[in-house]
Amino acid sequence: MADRSIRTPVYTITGAQTSMSADLDRRTKRYLISMGVRTACFLGAIVVPGPLRWVLVVGAVVLPYVSVVFANAGRERIIDEGLTTRLYDRRPAVGSGADPDG
Repeated sequence: MADRSIRTPVYTITGAQTSMSADLDRRTKRYLISMGVRTACFLGAIVVPGPLRWVLVVGAVVLPYVSVVFANAGRERIIDEGLTTRLYDRRPAVGSGADPDG
């Protein structure tokens, strides 16, 4: 029988990206929290009198835009500019009839 008190080390890869599902879950959670804050701002603007009302109105108006921008700013593909430029420079324009190799 194996001794369960001995633990094997667990190695992590720090340079690896998170999985797509974990990334999507994280962005969805951030968006829902932001929309919850927006709802609280909207309801607070109805109830609270004075200048704080206008701060809450601005929050209720601005938060949807900010939330969508942050929710869509997910995984970004990093492209090697040197390789991309070299490949695209050799391609002829559509319909130009030019030979890409010479």
